[in-house]
Amino acid sequence: MNIFDFVVTDSHNAAHPLAQYQGKALLIVNVASQCGFTPQYAELESLYQQYANQGLVVIAFPCNQFGHQCIGSA
Repeated sequence: MNIFDFVVTDSHNAAHPLAQYQGKALLIVNVASQCGFTPQYAELESLYQQYANQGLVVIAFPCNQFGHQCIGSA
């Protein structure tokens, strides 16, 4: 099994097969959006803007494991 065998579900319950990104450079990150230690969002956006035309895709997965700092029903 590899990363492209997985299908992820978004907050609207829509399925997204990771196979659609085959041939691209994936940066997969675990995020806690309400955390005060997340200055990397601006850097991730900058990195994406710089390299998207070369095939970079950034996929962020919200996570509530870091002190419950990504709270929400989704």
